[in-house]
Amino acid sequence: MKVILILLPTAAVICGIFTGRLSDVSAAVLDSAAGAVTLALTICGAMALWSGLMKVAEEAGAVRGMSRVMSPAVGWLFRGLEKGGRAAQLICMNLSANILGLGNATTPLGIRAMEAIRQEEAGTAPDGSASDNMIMLTVLNTASLQLIPATAAALMSAHGAARPMEILPCVWIVSAYSLTAAVGTAKLLGHISRRRARHADN
Repeated sequence: MKVILILLPTAAVICGIFTGRLSDVSAAVLDSAAGAVTLALTICGAMALWSGLMKVAEEAGAVRGMSRVMSPAVGWLFRGLEKGGRAAQLICMNLSANILGLGNATTPLGIRAMEAIRQEEAGTAPDGSASDNMIMLTVLNTASLQLIPATAAALMSAHGAARPMEILPCVWIVSAYSLTAAVGTAKLLGHISRRRARHADN
């Protein structure tokens, strides 16, 4: 990756020199830098808003109610976690943020949920190895069901889209398909791994 990141700008400068369009390369660099700053501010604003709302929901007790509603699904996906425990509550917050399509705003919640899982499962997995629940959380963050793609809509609006929410049906279909495939694969591989571990112990 480092080599690629070095080669791309170097190739652009060399091509600009040989084609006599070095001024266009310089202008593109400045425009891209300005666009990157604008994009970063847009995403940071969305992350700050939703992270703050999630914190308010946690302090107000809404997370506990959300945890009770989602506990059947969380209990099936994450085996062995304490029902209504800290890890389960953080997982519910993380899943809710993913369902709302908050994108990078889910990262802090995901990190906290992963840490809570590690603490609750201390000693149950080999050192340096991820447990099945950690893997499942990673899978759900990678291929999550999105009802409202808020981050994608914000980016489309920032780039001039008149109706950014027109993508909703496609988002629902694709995210549901990817989530089903990812969870099914994770469950299957987890079952195979546990079965092999039992045979090895015997």
